[in-house]
Amino acid sequence: MNTEAKACQNCKQNFVIEPDDFAFYEKINVPPPTFCFLCRIQRRMAFRNERTLYKRKCDAPEHGEEMISIFAPDNPQQVYDHKAWWGDSWDGTAYGREIDFNVPFLEQIKSLWREVPDIALLNINPVNSEYCSITEGNKNCYLVFGGDFNENTLYSTYIFHSKESLDTYWVQKSELNYETVDCISCSQLMYSRYAESCYNSAFLFNCVNCHDCLGCVNMKNAAYCIFNEQYSKEEYAAKLKELDLESAAGVEELRKKFQAQMMKYPRKFARNLHAINSTGDNLEETKNCRECFDVFGGAEDCAHVWLAYSSVKDSMDVDRVGMNTELGYDCSTIYPGSKVFFSRFTFSSHDIYYSYNSHNSSYLFGCVGLRNKQYCILNKQYTKEEYEALVPRIIEHMNTKPYIDKKGRVYKYGEFFPVELSPFGYNETIAQEMFPLTRAEAEAEGWNWREPQERNYAPTKRTGELPDRISEVGEDISNEIIECEHKGLCNDQCTVAFKIVPAELQLYRRIKIPLPRLCPSCRHYRRVRARNPIELWERKCMCKGANSEGQMAYRNLTEHFHGTEYCSNKFETTYAPERPEIVYCESCYNNEVS
Repeated sequence: MNTEAKACQNCKQNFVIEPDDFAFYEKINVPPPTFCFLCRIQRRMAFRNERTLYKRKCDAPEHGEEMISIFAPDNPQQVYDHKAWWGDSWDGTAYGREIDFNVPFLEQIKSLWREVPDIALLNINPVNSEYCSITEGNKNCYLVFGGDFNENTLYSTYIFHSKESLDTYWVQKSELNYETVDCISCSQLMYSRYAESCYNSAFLFNCVNCHDCLGCVNMKNAAYCIFNEQYSKEEYAAKLKELDLESAAGVEELRKKFQAQMMKYPRKFARNLHAINSTGDNLEETKNCRECFDVFGGAEDCAHVWLAYSSVKDSMDVDRVGMNTELGYDCSTIYPGSKVFFSRFTFSSHDIYYSYNSHNSSYLFGCVGLRNKQYCILNKQYTKEEYEALVPRIIEHMNTKPYIDKKGRVYKYGEFFPVELSPFGYNETIAQEMFPLTRAEAEAEGWNWREPQERNYAPTKRTGELPDRISEVGEDISNEIIECEHKGLCNDQCTVAFKIVPAELQLYRRIKIPLPRLCPSCRHYRRVRARNPIELWERKCMCKGANSEGQMAYRNLTEHFHGTEYCSNKFETTYAPERPEIVYCESCYNNEVS
């Protein structure tokens, strides 16, 4: 099993299969992939709609009431509200069917998928938080996505155990945050990224245990600093008033200055903590993990993982997995599971193949929406002996009569579902966030695109007409329809116009921040772009002795282990070589920030 280079079916670029990969494929008895890592994860993302919500009627018998759903009103998918889907009035095996060995197996799954009822919205135990998706335990929240156990929070994604916050992304255990990304245990923090245990501050980057700071980078245990310069408490208060964070114009001026400030200081090649023999970014407690991203709570012997919680082992090409998942491959959303392959939304199940929305089940192949079942194929019940005899025949059938999509890409056994089988338009899914495409580009790939809903309203207020300060805003602003500054001309799913809801206005006043000029979707996409991509490049440390390489040369504060010579350390990083940031190895970085 030597290293092998292959050409991706999708992007046509070469990718490498390592010896360890071959060993894993042999262990789980699947063939090597024909799509590269990025195209594999893009394909899975194209099946996950998190943020695009609609109102439609419940399709359950004797229902018909209006509900919030991730499925558009004209989407042909059968959709039940949460209570009806989990009720006893229906059983997924009622939709079971015989295998047709004259038709590609994935085509049969597609037909089944469209008939079996789906859940309108995954929003568990909400309290006054109806407009949230893929969430649990939120109270008084609005448009929170993929975040749990929050209170009085709006327009945020991947936020956990936080309250009184707006416009946050990847934030935990925080309160009174606004426009923060990758922050934990922070209070009264605004316009910041990579901050931990900081409070009463704004425009921080990579700061720990700081308070009353503004525009600071790579600082620890600091107070009363502005753009990395120390002030007295009285001087800081006077300077802060002069900078005027309560003014929309002042904030935009500070935003530009802060962008330049961040470029002056070195960045660590990766944000990894206790990552043993591991490569990737944002890793905690990992061992023998390769090309993994956003892994928290431990992972071991994994590769190509994105977003994992609470221990994952011996898995490859998985995302959104946790709670002691193991032996997963090319699948998404497993909590927990074992031996889950080419599937998505699998909960407390094992030995699952090409299935969707499986709960407390095992030995399913090509099934949709089953609960407490085992030994089923296309939702039809079989005996253990019948199941074990049929599965090898199906695998052979998938290889001899594969599914071929509109662009001629071939899907034999061992490949995840084709994007064209997704019940969503590409632009409804998180694939559009991580791998943005225009409509023309998506349709050229043969993928679906959802035409935005027609909005029968006209803006009553232009952004140029908004008050500069929140203190100048009256209660009647909630009655206005505000035109988004992008005016629908961007590729960020712009809603063209937006409203300020009362709870939002209350928080703006409490935190003393000016009204936004962009719609919630455009603001979200701006936060998404603040994070690095889930891709690695081989680079060397930019430290060359007393200072760094690059146009914005940084002067080192201390002497490093390599003295006046260039640092010889190399690494894999999410900072592409053409990017302007100063990127240091861990040793050189720690010398400057410790």
